Order: sequence, then structure tokens, then C-alpha cells
Amino acid sequence: MAKHQFQTEVGQLLQLMTHSLYSNKEIFIRELVSNASDAIDKLNYLKLTDEKIKSALPEDWAGQVTITFDKEDKSLTIIDNGIGMNEEDLIASIGTIAKSGTKSFVEAMTGDAKKDSNLIGQFGVGFYSVFMVASHVDVISKKAGEDTGYKWSSDGTGEFDLAPCTKESSGTVIYIKLKDEEAEEFATKERIENIVTKYSNHIAYPIFLSYKEEVTETLSEEDEKAGKEAKKTIEDRNEKINEATALWMQPKSKLKADEYNAFYKSISHDSQDPMATIHTKAEGVNEYTTLFYIPKTAPMDMYRADYQPGVKLYVKRVFITDSEKELLPTYLRFVRGIIDSEDLPLNVSREILQENRVMANIKQASVKKILNEIKKMSKDEEKYAEFIEQYNRALKEGAYQDFTNKEAILELIRFKSSSSDKMTSLKAYKEAADIEQKAIYYIVGENENILRNSPLLEAYKKNNIEVLILDDKEIDEIITPMYGAYQDWEFKDITTAEAPKVEQSDEDKKEVEEKFEDITKKIKEILGDAVTDVRVTTRLSQSPSCVVKDAGDAQMAQMAQMMKAMGQAMPDSAPILEINPDHEIVTKLNGLNDDALVSDVSWVLLDQAKLSEGMEITDAVAFAQRLNRITAKAL
Repeated sequence: MAKHQFQTEVGQLLQLMTHSLYSNKEIFIRELVSNASDAIDKLNYLKLTDEKIKSALPEDWAGQVTITFDKEDKSLTIIDNGIGMNEEDLIASIGTIAKSGTKSFVEAMTGDAKKDSNLIGQFGVGFYSVFMVASHVDVISKKAGEDTGYKWSSDGTGEFDLAPCTKESSGTVIYIKLKDEEAEEFATKERIENIVTKYSNHIAYPIFLSYKEEVTETLSEEDEKAGKEAKKTIEDRNEKINEATALWMQPKSKLKADEYNAFYKSISHDSQDPMATIHTKAEGVNEYTTLFYIPKTAPMDMYRADYQPGVKLYVKRVFITDSEKELLPTYLRFVRGIIDSEDLPLNVSREILQENRVMANIKQASVKKILNEIKKMSKDEEKYAEFIEQYNRALKEGAYQDFTNKEAILELIRFKSSSSDKMTSLKAYKEAADIEQKAIYYIVGENENILRNSPLLEAYKKNNIEVLILDDKEIDEIITPMYGAYQDWEFKDITTAEAPKVEQSDEDKKEVEEKFEDITKKIKEILGDAVTDVRVTTRLSQSPSCVVKDAGDAQMAQMAQMMKAMGQAMPDSAPILEINPDHEIVTKLNGLNDDALVSDVSWVLLDQAKLSEGMEITDAVAFAQRLNRITAKAL
């Protein structure tokens, strides 16, 4: 028997589990039964598509889960006849959390039982919940098509034993030695029945409760009168304790909210009810059923490249895959649920899925159903605010990725606004704007407060023009320019767009430019390559200066952001410095003969403008020294 150490993160997780991380300990049965159902799904598929596996199974093989308990032994056992695990699977599935984001998962633990139980479900590590109630666990498993079985054993304290063993048929047996204080609760018929009915009633395979019951003989009247003592015998019982039907195939009219919610929890391992449920049965050219859920909380791995898709594909109730990312567009990767087609072949491959017209139709119709449900949700302002908090970023991706549904998705996105503390929609933006505006203005950065106080907003506020505040720079800077337009209104970045028009004649404009021509040239000479150009502007009313970029620089900034996301650095392009000819600093600077002071003020005008936009300045020490010299002269 070989000893193995748990992966570091598993050890940390087990320690948390041991101290009742879940708010409901009973969930461990749901987790193990759900895993058993998945294992049967996988073998059921192979039975239909793999002749070698089919011939190795009994002709009357049918998937089932069996739960047994023993009060005297203080134990509970969960058995399935699914695909089983070999040595490699046991190490990968139980000794390791098979996610590259495990460390971040453990770091995200809060110590709040309710919140952390949801995190655990999202990361698919529900098996470890067994150690809330167990002092020791044995997992005996044999993989379908292989000859050797394996026994995995652990008390959950840091290491596990793994050794070959004899097992006749494929499948898995989980023997749970209950802690003394848990045995009285969980090693009982009534408690197990209650938990299975509550969480696993609609597992598609029969769940049997196998137990021994003491039966007292029924005496006749004569025997009772004769004082005969009734014999007591121990009899074996084996009762089916779930409905064992595919819930998604039942009519919506017959299903209740708590049934939908229980099924959601069994397939998602979530501890919360879903935010929305979308159940559809389509008949006609393509016949299929879909049951989708929108989780209340976004999956933790949602923005990881190795995220786990949440939709399972079935063909005529036969499980096909739960790892295919093409079943829905990537921006809807937070959706959980089932697609069950009557028309796809059972041996459908990933290549067929990507090219199959039936699957394309199901995918297209499913996207519209989900978006329509989100649109319905948007009518409830409070509920929709919860949705936006979790999934606004995903919708932004969708408006960029999904050209067919771009307008519909853009209507669902919500934006922070310079005109309000509340989020706004593009429809509301257009309705509030002057009809002649014909553009949707926005500003991008990393800090909402800095963006709201940007000098670039001054002219827009003065002209009563709303500006969208986009403070998720990582995605907004790349994606927003790709939107193009919404209902013929073009998206315009105010750092590159011309400032709103002011009442100024061409003669006045020319006069101002001529008046400040010398100082703008001088500032450009002083700043050199730190700026692309220096010019007077009408966009400022309170600030002395601001920085903007031309359209070419904006494209370079997008490229730099994408390169940064790939771990490659790109030098920042130099901005354009615009100065306010009406500001006291600029007017006094114009015509000043003190070259040293002009130099200091020129650099301060650039650096403070960059700071106002949340940009880094080249030399913070030099900035402070220049500011000190200017302040000293002013005193």
C-alpha cells in the first residue's frame, strides 16, 4: 500500500471542511450522489458507442445508485455501477483539485460558511464535503474495461493510501466511517430518504436505500392467548427513494420552483437558488429540450482560460459531454443547464458539434431564449442590478463577439454615467441626449473617481452632454471601440474626439491660436518627445491643461492593452497636451521671460494633466522638485 500526500491546497481545503465549512452538512450526500450519477452517465454513453465496453457489461446492465447504512458500525456507504476510476483517476480526482486556479480558490475562502460553501460548489470539489461528517473514508473503484480495482483511504488529515484491490464489476464504493456525533443523525433511514428527496429526487437513475430492518412476527389470536412469544427476525430491505426521471423532460406546468431549484443545485453544486430558470421544449424541424439556469453568483473561474463549461449535452436522454465549450457562446459561459437533442447522433464528436447544422440551430435559438430572459429580468430594476453586478462584463464581451445579437446585447449592458450615480442603458442615454448629438461619448480608465473628475469632462458638462464612465480598462479599452455604433449612434472616446463646439468664430479661434503660438511652440520644445503636440483648446473651463490622444494613438493603446494581457510590454505612445487659454496659469505663462520657470510650469502642466487621467508620470521626484520651486516663487 502506497502513501501519498494531498496537494497543498487540498490539505487546506480538508482542514476547512473538517471544521464544517458547509452551512449544511447534509449536502455531502447530494455531492456524492451527484458524482455517482455523472459516473453512470459516462458509462451509459460508452455502452452505446464502444463495443469493447458494451461486451464487458452484463446484457441487463442499468445504472443505479445504492445507499446503505449501519447504525452499529456507525457507517454509511454510497455505491454506483458507473465508469469507475483507476489509480491515475483516483490521484487526479481526489488527491488533487484538478484546476489550475486552486490556489486562488483557497485564498478566496472567507471563513463565512454560507459564502464558502458556494465557492466550493463552483470549484467542483464537493467530494471533500464528506470529511465534515467522516472520521475515515474508503473509496473502492474499478474502471470499466480494466481488470484491476483500487482502494483509496484517508482520514482527511494530510495524506491518503492507495493500493490495488479486487473488485468484480466496474463502479465505485464509498465507505464513510461517521464521526460519533454524526452517526446518530446520518445513519438513519428517515434522514437519508429526506436528504435524497430534497436534493436528488430527479437524478435520472434510481437511487436505492438498502438496509436491514427488525421485523416482529404477527401472531394469531390463539397464539396470543396461549402466551406464545412473537419471533423477531432481521430482514433485508431495498427501496427506491427517488423519482429517477429526467426532470427537463417533464412539462413545465407540472414542475414547481423548488423542484427546478433542487435540480439546479444537483447539477451545479451551488448552495444558492438560481437567479433565473429557462425551460424550453422545441418541436418542428429540430426537436430538443433545454433547461438553463443563471446562477446568482458568477462562477469563480469565469474569467480563467481553463474555465469549466456549465452545460451538459444529452442525446435522447443519453449523456454525451459536459466539457464542450461550443454548446453556447463563451460570453454565456456562466449559464448552467441541459441541452437534450432528439436529432443528433449518439457518437457525435467535437468536430461534428462544431459543424452540425442541428447543433448550430439549437445554439442560436438557445442564445435568443437566454437573452430574452435577461431582457425580462431587466424590467425589475432591483433584480437586474444584481445580475449586472455579476455579468455586465460578460455582456460587454458578447456585444463584441456576437454580431447577430449585438444590438440586443448592447441594450442589456449597463454603464456608469457622468450625469448620474445610477447605471444607465444606451436606450436611456439616447433618450436623454439632444437628437442632434448622434454620438455616444465615453471615457476609459481604471479608477471611477479619477474619471468622474477628469478635466476632459469639463466641456461635456458645460454643454450638458452625458459621458459614459468605463472604469474596467482591461476590457473596456479593447472592446468598446469594436462596438462601432448603437442604432446609428457611433461610440466616441472623448480622449480622441473633438471637444463639444463652443460659441467661437473662426476669427476668434485664429486670434487665440496666434496669441498663444509662441508659448505652445516653446512648451513643445521643452517637453520634446514626452508629447506628440501642444495646442490650445476650448474643451477646458476649470483646468489649465489636459492630455488627449489622436485616433492612431488610440489604436496603439488598444494594441498595448492586448499585448499586456498576453504578458508582453509595449511602450506607451506620447499624448497631446492641450492648454486652456482662459486659465490664469496659461495666460501668465504666455510672454513670461523666466526660462527656468517656464520649463518647470510646462512639465507640471503635463504631469498634473496625466495624473488627472490616472496615468503614470515619468519622474515623480522631478515633479515634486518642480512643484516646490514654483511654490517657493509664489510665496
